[in-house]
Amino acid sequence: MRQADYLAPCEGSRRCHEGMTKLHEWFRRLNDKLVHVLVYLALIAALTPLFSVLWEVFRRGISAINLDFFIKPTPAVGEVGGGVANAIQGTLITIGLASLIGVPIGIITGIFLSEYSEAKLSSFVRLFNELLNGMPSIVIGLFAYTLIVTKIGFSVAAASFALALIMIPIVSRATEEALKLVPATIREAALALGMPRWKTTIFVALKGARKAVATGVLLAMARIAGESAPVLVTMGYWKWWFAGFDRPVAYLALNIFLFAKSPFENWIALAWGSALILVVIILGINVVVRLLMREKRL
Repeated sequence: MRQADYLAPCEGSRRCHEGMTKLHEWFRRLNDKLVHVLVYLALIAALTPLFSVLWEVFRRGISAINLDFFIKPTPAVGEVGGGVANAIQGTLITIGLASLIGVPIGIITGIFLSEYSEAKLSSFVRLFNELLNGMPSIVIGLFAYTLIVTKIGFSVAAASFALALIMIPIVSRATEEALKLVPATIREAALALGMPRWKTTIFVALKGARKAVATGVLLAMARIAGESAPVLVTMGYWKWWFAGFDRPVAYLALNIFLFAKSPFENWIALAWGSALILVVIILGINVVVRLLMREKRL
């Protein structure tokens, strides 16, 4: 028998193998393209509602933005023009007071959960923190109403207290995770030099995690900036300027909630303008957070 007769089956098998390999490669490329198409479709489906909301807020809110919008208070019923300067002032004051209450408590709680996790009380504190984080904001508002509003009435203090309770678990969680990322060798070096544990925690570990902690604080501020339910329960609606922490004040989120339901076109326009300002504030905070996180990674 000739040599070609022996090699013929091998040649056929080789061609078959090459054909199957090419077919398999074609199917792999097809699957890869299908997955890419599905991923892009899912991305478009996820972003469409977000950009639709942003576009609608911008389209309707930009018409209400002018100089009077930022320097004049809320107009009376039937008046034309006016602005939300009092609501912007009240929002900044309320968030500022809430931050003064919630941020220190949140940072201290995060330090305790990270650096003193072996303490018997840590499991209870962690459980309470998680429960507070998952609690509906209206329930927190009702708690602040019972504790403060029933004693001194609707006030900035009551609203700030309710918002501070919302901030605490967010800040504490961010602080705890940030401190866990600080290398143990840095703490050990400080302790080896004779630095007390509390000084090591504050001046070494916390200093190294300050940008991550600041990120958590900004996220907590962005969260409470859009809250309306606890503010409505604890401060109610007020259209005047700030007159003391024991008095109510105008608030942007409440302007949106109440003005959007009114039959007056001027108030509806102010509601859209307030929504645009609030969205810009929250987007600005998130941009700062992204920049801090990028710098931290670098």
